[in-house]
Amino acid sequence: MKWTRRDLLKGLGGLPILGAVWWAGVASATYKRNERSEVLNQLGISPSLPPSVPNIEGEPVRVGIIGFGIRGEQLCRSLGFATKEWYEEMKIEMEENPDNKAVEDFERQEKLNVKLVGVCDIFDVRAERALNSFNTSENKIKRYSTYQEMIHSGDVDAIVIATPDHWHAPMAIEALKNNIHVYVEKPMTHTIAETYELQTAAEESEAVFAVGHQHRQTLSFKTARDIVEKGTLGHVSLIQTNTNRNDDNGAWNYDIHEKASPQTIDWQQFLGTAPQVPFNKNHFFRWRKWWAYGSGLSGDLLTHDYDRLNCVLNMGIPDSIIASGGVYTQNDGRNVPDVLQVNMEFPRFSTGSSQVKGKEQGMTFCYSATLGNGFNRPTILMGHDATMELGNKLTVWPDGASTRYAPMLEEGKIYPHTPIYQYNPAANVPDAISSATSQYFADKGLMWTYIDGVRVDSTFLHMREWLSAIKNGTALSCGIQEGFDEAITAHMAGLSWKLGRKIEWDHEKGQLVPIEGINFDEVLLAGDWKIESRELEKV
Repeated sequence: MKWTRRDLLKGLGGLPILGAVWWAGVASATYKRNERSEVLNQLGISPSLPPSVPNIEGEPVRVGIIGFGIRGEQLCRSLGFATKEWYEEMKIEMEENPDNKAVEDFERQEKLNVKLVGVCDIFDVRAERALNSFNTSENKIKRYSTYQEMIHSGDVDAIVIATPDHWHAPMAIEALKNNIHVYVEKPMTHTIAETYELQTAAEESEAVFAVGHQHRQTLSFKTARDIVEKGTLGHVSLIQTNTNRNDDNGAWNYDIHEKASPQTIDWQQFLGTAPQVPFNKNHFFRWRKWWAYGSGLSGDLLTHDYDRLNCVLNMGIPDSIIASGGVYTQNDGRNVPDVLQVNMEFPRFSTGSSQVKGKEQGMTFCYSATLGNGFNRPTILMGHDATMELGNKLTVWPDGASTRYAPMLEEGKIYPHTPIYQYNPAANVPDAISSATSQYFADKGLMWTYIDGVRVDSTFLHMREWLSAIKNGTALSCGIQEGFDEAITAHMAGLSWKLGRKIEWDHEKGQLVPIEGINFDEVLLAGDWKIESRELEKV
């Protein structure tokens, strides 16, 4: 069998399972089939199949959406509801780029058994946009002035929460106490105390609670878990994962609507328990830039990377976290950092070892983020026997000092710089999305995965899973326990950055290790703890 450069880049050709490409590294252009099979058989890796979800039958699930901003609209499209304005925007984009398949993908999407019955948004323009698009003779939709009104209306079975972070827990807790199903965006809480309160509410409720980490539906991440569990990498001692952004949207400088005013926005309802400041358009549309409403890089973006690695490794909450960084690239009045480095320590964690017992144990998880540079830095899992690069596709390289692969390395059957396995669920599928920002989201598993060579919205699959759990009692991939781990880890990172010290987790007691004189939630909610703490010292 002759191998060309093109063959090497593509692998062994399209495997007829999910369009995957998987292959063993070759020592020569005439690598024998049985030797190649020997490597693949030893690895024993199986590309993951899409989750089997029963049909969502019976009476439609009556859903209300709370927060109809950028993410709220995306979630509604995953439920099967696209606004007229979105269709117009896509029409313009398709004229500029005929390869844009967004509308085609949406219209091919499986129809879920959902009735969108209500919207709650404190900005009149957004609420009216939803009503104008979705309120038809076949689908009556009502606007609710408050989330309490929606929850207690008797007209909704489930709610989708896509609000600023400081409203996530209060809304979810209220719904769960009234047995209303909840799908909430990450992070699921804004404080430590809320995390425990929401956990209790979810465990005591008859309703189904899900956190919006849609990357758990991405097939490459599911396959990565199989790779780790089969010892392909050996003991993983270091993970490196990154956020790389360099544009206004990525830095949360979203557009400010021309019709925004105290007359069109219920400012007091937006603030809630946040500091009572005068009406501020910048705070309303770009709330992620302030601790009062959001959770910064630690809650907004680290949570993606932490949870997608947690779904691969199941490592749970770290023993300790130390973080550093600052506002170095976006000096625009924000008080959350735009450069962040987080080291998470798991001294007791192990993925298994090919060496003598007891030699290897422990792992460091390094998260590095900047909103001032978009150069792609991949996610890397470094094991004694192999290294895995993990994105919407994944690749595994053997390590030259591997114990497990030593015989094959010595025999020249595999090389350290040639992958022994590659999984690409998008094999032979053209990618119509070319922007760096879109590719960044895609590699995080936040936009799409591929099933039988067809691109499928990951959020759609995640919401379908939630609806199936409601109607059929099927399992969730990201429920209260996964959400609890994610929220605590994110808050630990935020606390470490603000306090400039290590934050520790007591696994036996299930709580943060106390620091004398420090109220963790006060620190999390403070606008600039370093300044405020210095002012307190002067008093």
